[in-house]
Amino acid sequence: MEPGSARSHHDDFNFSEVFVHQMIHSIEFILGAVSNTASYLRLWALSLAHAELSTVFYEKVVLLAWGCENIVIRLVGLAVFAFATAFVMETLNAFLHALRLHWVQFQNKFYHGDDYKFRPFSFSSITKDDD
Repeated sequence: MEPGSARSHHDDFNFSEVFVHQMIHSIEFILGAVSNTASYLRLWALSLAHAELSTVFYEKVVLLAWGCENIVIRLVGLAVFAFATAFVMETLNAFLHALRLHWVQFQNKFYHGDDYKFRPFSFSSITKDDD
């Protein structure tokens, strides 16, 4: 049998190391599942808050403005409602969704540090490596 063959590596099997390694991965998986669930629940709570705030803005701004005879006040009320709901709250919601996807999903599923120093992409480093 050759010294570097798979059979010689099989003899070095250590159950306690494998067990500890698998327990660490299991704990990381469970913590990741709890973290992802909490992250989705935060987004769900933000969506509920958005719905409630939209209702409050509708009742307090649009309905009060629509009760006035002046068309300018009606238009200002609609503009305030549109700005508060469509622009501010929707932008915040979209930003937090994107942030969650980039941070939580990317970091948990695709990123592995592996102790390599980060080198950002640049064309100058490619030409230096070719030389």
